[in-house]
Amino acid sequence: MVVVSHGTGGSGSNMEWLVRPLREAGFGVVALDHHGNNYVDGYEPEGFLHIWERPRDVSFALDTLARERLLGPVGVAGFSLGGYTAAALAGARVDPQTLWAVLTGAVPLPEIPEFPGALEALRKKYPLQEPYRSALDAAAADLSDPRVRAVFQVAPGAGGLVTPESLATVRVPVGIRWGGADTVNPYGVDIRPYLEHIPTASGCSAGSDVRHDDFFAPEPADQTVRVRVGKEAAAFFQQHLR
Repeated sequence: MVVVSHGTGGSGSNMEWLVRPLREAGFGVVALDHHGNNYVDGYEPEGFLHIWERPRDVSFALDTLARERLLGPVGVAGFSLGGYTAAALAGARVDPQTLWAVLTGAVPLPEIPEFPGALEALRKKYPLQEPYRSALDAAAADLSDPRVRAVFQVAPGAGGLVTPESLATVRVPVGIRWGGADTVNPYGVDIRPYLEHIPTASGCSAGSDVRHDDFFAPEPADQTVRVRVGKEAAAFFQQHLR
């Protein structure tokens, strides 16, 4: 089985380009809608900024499915923030101090096109005081799930928030693809930490001209990139889950 985690503000339904090749390869596939961070159910600021809740969504889904059927080896594939989600299930942890700096404005928060006022909305719900800061320690918790045997990241996000020490503990195979022209999750900020600090990671650029939008836009500049990366994800899981 492979669980597919969408990008921030997206939905499981717009991950068809990744779901289809996995299904064609014979895998059972679960494509989640992450609560508060998907356009089907609506947005909540926590859905965008409490990113450590996303891997818990996956474990919850697996717990539910395990009561109905034998799961077998599980893989997780994620795009953008879903890439972080996948890595967290293999041991990646967010640095609460860095996260606090982002929430307080000490470190600029990149623009969130889907929810421009997310940070302000979060501050209204949770005043940035010491009790809330202590609550952020949950971001550093071990969110790994022993059922997850392989991870495939596509243009992963949050690379600047995770700790190198946690990435060094990842032991499952990790495949990574990214766009050479991605300005949303650029290589130096978001991709390199995963690639350099995860001992089991390997990957390559999906193309020097590939943008972040090419993985989800209705009319991508590169019409082939999703097909190619989808097939590579299926081959990766065929190698590591079977």
